[in-house]
Amino acid sequence: MTMADTIREKLTQAFAPATLEVVDDSALHAGHAGSRPGGETHFSVRIVAGAFEGLSRLERQRRVYAALSEELKSRVHALSLTTLTPAEVWNEH
Repeated sequence: MTMADTIREKLTQAFAPATLEVVDDSALHAGHAGSRPGGETHFSVRIVAGAFEGLSRLERQRRVYAALSEELKSRVHALSLTTLTPAEVWNEH
């Protein structure tokens, strides 16, 4: 299983998202701090979940980091997050 698959699985279990996009951006960071041969170190995540209702942006991010704590301690060096509620997505359009 790739790290992107692991991230998807853990976030799906934790938040039951309506939308979840996980992109491995590691190739964009080759040669930078935290990069490794083979990648799987830098990710962008866009997650839309009702579980974020009533939470600040900071609290949403804390909960995502908590769900991925083991990965952040070991393989994942950087995580770019967009955390939205379904209502916020609706308001984007």
